[in-house]
Amino acid sequence: MKPISTKRLLWICLFWVTGLFFLPGFAQAAQQQAAVDETQVLLNFFENERDYFHKGGSFIITAQALRLNLLTKPQSQYLIDIRSPEAFAKGHIRGSNHVDFADVYNHVKQLKASSYENIVLICFAGQASAYAVSLLRAAGYANAVSLKWGISSWAAVFAQESWLKNLSNMRAGEFVQTPSPPKNPPGQLPRITTGKTKPGEILEARLNKLFAEGFRPAMIGHCCLFNNWYCDGNYYVVNYWPTELYQKIGHVPGAVNYPPEKQPFKSSTHLLTLSTKFPNVLYCFTGQTSAYASGYLRILGYDARSLLFGTNGIVYDRMRDGKVPNTFIPETEIMNYDYVSGS
Repeated sequence: MKPISTKRLLWICLFWVTGLFFLPGFAQAAQQQAAVDETQVLLNFFENERDYFHKGGSFIITAQALRLNLLTKPQSQYLIDIRSPEAFAKGHIRGSNHVDFADVYNHVKQLKASSYENIVLICFAGQASAYAVSLLRAAGYANAVSLKWGISSWAAVFAQESWLKNLSNMRAGEFVQTPSPPKNPPGQLPRITTGKTKPGEILEARLNKLFAEGFRPAMIGHCCLFNNWYCDGNYYVVNYWPTELYQKIGHVPGAVNYPPEKQPFKSSTHLLTLSTKFPNVLYCFTGQTSAYASGYLRILGYDARSLLFGTNGIVYDRMRDGKVPNTFIPETEIMNYDYVSGS
């Protein structure tokens, strides 16, 4: 057997000594990363440094306000239309920029965003845009706003393809006026596993993932909600209304009342009562506020879904007769402003 040379023996010893020196460091770093509760880190960041959800002000802009801005200070408004290219080509607000939902975040990052008073997101009904605005505000773009009712509020031609087709009373007979069931006992936060440790890095990873997924995982139709055997199982249903309207208008059977004015999605209130086992279905009057809330909750790792068209789409007459402010009344909500076509 050929003896090992002195030089080769020295290299082997150096290799093992180096390994013994560095391996504990690698192991310690891995242990530190495994010990990081990413969801808690992100929640602390939101609640202590960027509480956009509770303190960010209104996330919507009305068609009237946008129209006035475009007439008086057009250079301060940046419009992003996230509908399909085909829908955009048929008609859009003059000056709009078509951007696919998945590309919105990168598109905004390339803008000099602070130079605009408003970065206005536009979709069909104001729900996908509200969700996107929630994600953008989480990223620090406090001037991101969603066009209320979507482009349906701009002209009747758009409303015919969206809100006017979805105003319905088809679930009125299934609404109940029973007291709210109790909330879940407080549990644990969901587990986010991006592999990052700093809040900014965790948030960036979450936003990239959610924009890539699009709005579809964050929405649910009333058929799935009322016939959950048809879709993917049980839901924890969150009624996101003031308590007096929960009692006055009635509610989805089993829905638990989480009054928005009580800020229920804070760690100090009722955030931990949301389900980490089943999807949390949030519903409001229009689907816009619940979509905005779902964005915040999905960043934190909850499976949160917004009921499309809210209760305008299932108990419309109850809302109209009850004079609920966020009821889509065509005569007052459709402005019939001018628009342009083409890509």
